[in-house]
Amino acid sequence: MRHREQLRVIIVIAPACACLALTIGLATAKNPPQPPPPRPVSQQKGDQQKKEPQRQEARGEGEAHDTGGVTIKIPTEMVQLDVKVRDQDGRSVSGLTKNDFVVYEDKVSQSIESVNSEEAPVSMGLVIDTSSSMRPKIYTVSNAASGLIKQMRPDDEAFLAQFKTDAELLQEFTSNRRELDDALGHLNVNGGTALLDAIIATADHAHEKGKRRRKALIVITDGVEKNSSMKEKEVMEAVKEDEVQVYLVGFVDEEEAFSMFGRSPAKRAKQLMLRLAEDSGGRAFFPTDVKEMPAIAAQIDEDLRAQYVVSYYPSNERHDGSFRSVRVMVNPRGNRKLIARTRQGYYAPN
Repeated sequence: MRHREQLRVIIVIAPACACLALTIGLATAKNPPQPPPPRPVSQQKGDQQKKEPQRQEARGEGEAHDTGGVTIKIPTEMVQLDVKVRDQDGRSVSGLTKNDFVVYEDKVSQSIESVNSEEAPVSMGLVIDTSSSMRPKIYTVSNAASGLIKQMRPDDEAFLAQFKTDAELLQEFTSNRRELDDALGHLNVNGGTALLDAIIATADHAHEKGKRRRKALIVITDGVEKNSSMKEKEVMEAVKEDEVQVYLVGFVDEEEAFSMFGRSPAKRAKQLMLRLAEDSGGRAFFPTDVKEMPAIAAQIDEDLRAQYVVSYYPSNERHDGSFRSVRVMVNPRGNRKLIARTRQGYYAPN
């Protein structure tokens, strides 16, 4: 299992816990628990059959396995894709149905179960670069983050983290907008930039702690990667495993990014952010002025809301933990070509 950086959190353990543990230990020593009598094999088999998954409303029939005479049917997990659809002018397209979509998994056409266009609640992470070079931009960036917080719906939740050489959690997941706004006042600017480490740590946090199915990171940075211990490949794998949409706002120097030599650090940083966003189904923005931040925040909010949920049971029923590539296409409407954007794939159950 790959090593990942974790968000730094302070954990306080009450001294009373030690006393409680000691008391329980003494009681157990005086009256040790007795092992339960062995059960007949037939009863064990009956219990095992009772544990067979019953969530038929969310799963389909899968492959059968023989385990010592007891045949267990392993259900096929339903795959749900968050899909954004835009026309050639970049406008969101509404009113599409199941017949408008085509899904390919590993280049094999899939039978779509349903398409839902209702707005889904979001578990969102606001991740802000507070390295020294962000000092002149931090006030505008903080205001833009506050704008995103104000646009949260009652069922949404968000956390706030800052990163320099380490990622630091300033506010845990909450639906309380006041708590998130207050946490913005604790942004502390100094140090270097470890962008890749921060994305892995916060993507893991969103995956593990977020209560909503749709999860997203909004990462605001200006720096070229300098201090991360992780590599790009590890970040890509983390984003795929965590199934988190990544939105990156990069204040990249345009002149340096498009240097005639073609190998400038800024250009590599911009290409990296574009790849991360595309692989996760998110977007990358490269403002040339901090004044563009409020408009970008509004675009991100619209992007998170205007999504279709495309659901299907994969024809490949193997539970092998392999990565399955996914491609979604939308049938054109008259002369309008429609473009679908979603994550690049998912990992099958193991």
